[in-house]
Amino acid sequence: MKLIAVGRMKDKSEQALVARYLKRLRPKLDIVELADGRGSPDEIKRREAQAILAACPDQAFLVALDEAGRAFDSVAFSDAVADWSALGRTLCFVIGGAEGLDASVIQRADAKLTLGTLTWPHMLVRIMLVEQIYRAQAIAAGHPYHRSGRP
Repeated sequence: MKLIAVGRMKDKSEQALVARYLKRLRPKLDIVELADGRGSPDEIKRREAQAILAACPDQAFLVALDEAGRAFDSVAFSDAVADWSALGRTLCFVIGGAEGLDASVIQRADAKLTLGTLTWPHMLVRIMLVEQIYRAQAIAAGHPYHRSGRP
């Protein structure tokens, strides 16, 4: 699995949160950080899209984080990750930059995922996604990390 993200995580506390979940993931999740684009908003999106698509293996199953994507609950996301992984293709999650994802990335995506309608800082999205991937694996394994149901 891969996470391709625009921007470099510099804050030590944010890095520690991501590392906390990365060490638990099996299969592991490789993170590829790409430089922020420069220029006009359209140029930034175009350049970032080129870098994203170049970092994604040709036959990968690409999941784009997009505000128009599907909202999953944790159990449904776990099922989806299991289904996507069973395809035998490298699973690549993509987080765009501040301008969002270029249409070429959205068109290439095999699935689109949203973490909700609120606006989140990109580095926080990375932390939340890595935690949800870990949660998905824990649910699939029957691990008590995820406690479903309400009191």
